[in-house]
Order: sequence, then structure tokens, then C-alpha cells
Amino acid sequence: MTAALRPLDQQAQDPSNLDELEGLLPAHQPLRPAAVLVGLVPRAHGWQVMLTRRTEHLPTHAGQISFPGGRMEPMDRDAVAGALRETQEELGIAPALVRPLGLLDVYGTISAFAVTPVVGIIDPETPMRPDAREVDEVFEVPLRFLLDRANLKREERFFAGRLRGYYVYPYGERYIWGATAGMLVNLMERLDRHGFNPADLDC
Repeated sequence: MTAALRPLDQQAQDPSNLDELEGLLPAHQPLRPAAVLVGLVPRAHGWQVMLTRRTEHLPTHAGQISFPGGRMEPMDRDAVAGALRETQEELGIAPALVRPLGLLDVYGTISAFAVTPVVGIIDPETPMRPDAREVDEVFEVPLRFLLDRANLKREERFFAGRLRGYYVYPYGERYIWGATAGMLVNLMERLDRHGFNPADLDC
């Protein structure tokens, strides 16, 4: 899998989805850097992806499904440090219990962030202490499910005067969409391009 990812020390790049953000971002204002952790958890029944559901009172993306992460801070030396710091703050997972593998493409959001997704393996025995101010729920989705194109939907809606498309993974009662789904699609496409065999997902 590592061969399909950007190197951990690769410099930040422009978001790969800038065309989708046309008319949504403030003019002449640079996107703020952010980082998230795409956490892979090896379980006896197969690899899982860790996701969270944000609390309803947050000022942005309230109640949505997301990866742990957030805005980069001056003390973060790079996206990996930022993603691990935010994950520890949100879920109580110590950075030493995550093994970073590589990066996905930078993803731009309508909230004016340039998000670097960091793919890493989380120790399955890791104890978690979710911050109730930010996280309502922590759950896992099988990676095999997310890499199956039959489970991916494309929907459209009018927003800011334009018909815009976005990806959706319906998963039981949950609805994974927006930036989170976009980053998962980027992971799927990168693995496809590098001939990743789903059989390699067995733990």
C-alpha cells in the first residue's frame, strides 16, 4: 500500500479538487493548512478505517462524519505532526501508537482549508478517550467496503448557484460524504493505479 501513497516528507501541494471549489472560496485568500488521519486498524476480521461523528454544536460541519484532524498549528513541523496531534486531542490516541505510511493528495474544502490526509496504522489495542466536546461517536468501516466501487454513489445538488457533484458512501444508517468521501475516493483511486490487490487486505 505504501507505494501508492505520497511520501511522508513530500512538500505540500495545491488541492487536487480545485475545479470543484470554483465560486466557493474567498478571492485572493490562501487556503489554511490542515491535516487529518486516515487511520487503518488491523482486526481479525480485516482492515478497518476509523471515523468519527462530530458533535452537533460545533461551528462547522456539525454532526458530519469525518477523520480525526484539524487546523495545523505553528508548532506542527509538518502534516504528519499536525494529524497526530489533532488525533490525540480528539481521541486520546498517543502519536507513538500510530505508524504513518504516507500521504494522500491535498483536498480543498469549502471552509477554505487545504487538508493533507495522512494514512497510518493504529494499534488495535489502543485505548481511546474521545473528547465529548468534539466527538459524538467513533466507529470503524471495513476498508474492503470503501474500496468497492459498487458501494460508492455520486449525487448532485445546487449550491452557490451551480449544480455540484459529490461522492457518498451510504453505510448502514450512516452517510459518509463531502470531504471525507472525497479523500476515501482518492485512496481508492491511488490503490487502483498501483494495482493494489484487495486480497492483500487480509490481516
